[in-house]
Amino acid sequence: MSSDTKLAFAHPSERAEATAPDGSGGLRDRISLRDYVTEVEIGAFQQERGHLQRIKFNVVVEVAPLTGPIDDDVDRILSYDRVTEAIDAELGAERLNLLETLAARVAERILLEPQALRVFVRIEKIDRGPYSLGVEIVREKGGDQHAAVETVEDPHPRVVYLSNEAISSDDLAARIDELSADDAPLIFCVGAGDQPAPQSKAKMAQRRIDLLAIEQNAWVLASRDKRCVVVGTLTELDWAMRNGQICVWAPSKIVLDAVDGPSASPSDALALAAWFASFMKADELVVTGDDDAPSSAVPVRVL
Repeated sequence: MSSDTKLAFAHPSERAEATAPDGSGGLRDRISLRDYVTEVEIGAFQQERGHLQRIKFNVVVEVAPLTGPIDDDVDRILSYDRVTEAIDAELGAERLNLLETLAARVAERILLEPQALRVFVRIEKIDRGPYSLGVEIVREKGGDQHAAVETVEDPHPRVVYLSNEAISSDDLAARIDELSADDAPLIFCVGAGDQPAPQSKAKMAQRRIDLLAIEQNAWVLASRDKRCVVVGTLTELDWAMRNGQICVWAPSKIVLDAVDGPSASPSDALALAAWFASFMKADELVVTGDDDAPSSAVPVRVL
């Protein structure tokens, strides 16, 4: 085996030493996390949904040397706990499909630490067969990329649940005018249409069917008013809220990817809308065309 091939499969600490910027391999201090195994739901394939699998992390962080004595003070160093906390924070943020995405986010979070200069992250799936499948990335702090993190306050939308009667009513446009009269970002939630959805004895299949039934009705609403745009990802929602676009929530991706997903069944669309309002940190949940006020972590107003 050539030295290049051996290095490719070596532990990240060996790669870090071999690829030190000055070529000497020994001038940067490093901390490492080896064989950190945890269980998580991750993966793009359908058989990976609803199941935990073990993944293993190996991380090496090159750090800037301290300018003074350590004095055996844990507060003066980049603690190993900060590495495991970065992993756990990204695993807890949302369900991900790709190890590449997870690795990049872990690396970016670690590089926010003032001492961190360069990070090697290797992640492997160890339950997919008699082998390990994985990715390894290298990220380096450069220029002002991580010197400061600009914090922008998240928008707080008004989430509005529309019944089918409200969607089909002749005053829909006027109702949208009224609800969008101020500057609050507006997101509509709907339930399934009046036609019954197909039924399956498989719980996961039925969940998907019920979510898709809601999305079909979202497109019905969007077809009735061109201001309404069907949106299904957090990135699209964030952009829309910051740019004054009225959204209709297509729930499948956010519900299926949520680490702490809704306890409500998709067939209970009003309860699902209440969960979504809380998830989005909405200022209020407005219920239009339905007399029932759901239990919600945000204020509820019934019209």
